[in-house]
Amino acid sequence: MALPNGLHDIAPGKMAVVVTYLEMTAPAAMRPVPLPEGLTFRQIETPDLASYRDLFRRVGSNDWLWYSRLTLSDDALSATLNDPQVALYTLTRDGVDEALLELDHRIEGACELAYFGLTAKLIGTGAGRYLMNEAITRAWAKPITRFHVHTCTADSPQALAFYQRSGFVPYKRQVEVDDDPRQIGVLEAESAGWFPVL
Repeated sequence: MALPNGLHDIAPGKMAVVVTYLEMTAPAAMRPVPLPEGLTFRQIETPDLASYRDLFRRVGSNDWLWYSRLTLSDDALSATLNDPQVALYTLTRDGVDEALLELDHRIEGACELAYFGLTAKLIGTGAGRYLMNEAITRAWAKPITRFHVHTCTADSPQALAFYQRSGFVPYKRQVEVDDDPRQIGVLEAESAGWFPVL
């Protein structure tokens, strides 16, 4: 059901974000960039839950409001991360993982860019473009007809434009209402301080 025009109240303890869905239906042209000096690109073959959650938080939960994976039980998260149709990659500097790229091929003929992001240490280094080139190459290496992603207004404001520059085309928008993860103990109260807690 589409919301009618006008303002709509959000209950205390809740948050509302606008979600934009994007897709590419053929491999996008890429602007080749070298791997920035001091970084190593690698696949995370056997994800450790504590390490994954730490990386997820450092990429998306301090400055932004990434929280969905943090609400999963160990069993549910392990089942997703260890599914043979899900692949995790990272960029490592000095032995520390500083990026998250998650490709989900569980729906036949499609790939979801489930998670994509860098820690603050890599922003502005060219690492994001390198990582996106890897995402596009690896997604389309399998027999798919659609590569898709979504982002929202609780994510980096650069994300939407970056996805469009990378060849993704917006096709749908929704408003999502959920519990504010800072009010239910999933994220620290100071996370994403630019997004007020009500």
